[in-house]
Amino acid sequence: MSEQGEAGDEGTVRDLSLEGARLAYSIIESLLEHTRVVSDLVALMARVMDEDTQKALTETPHWAAYLESRRMMERTRAEVEKFVEIMKSLGDQEGK
Repeated sequence: MSEQGEAGDEGTVRDLSLEGARLAYSIIESLLEHTRVVSDLVALMARVMDEDTQKALTETPHWAAYLESRRMMERTRAEVEKFVEIMKSLGDQEGK
């Protein structure tokens, strides 16, 4: 998240409409589900490959990019949790 977003989190909650937040949440949820499915597929494919093929695959730039992407998703987890809290706050504000 940008420094501006971190510095003005309270203002961000007010500026984000509930409809926009729900749409963003839906998009994020779909992307996370897709990522989980792809990761499961990669794990399944790795189990059915012979050792030489696995070794060749893990030495490619594509594999390195995949691993970096996974690390980025793990770092994103905290931001998603923060977004969920903002969504809850917006829902609470709408109910008042």
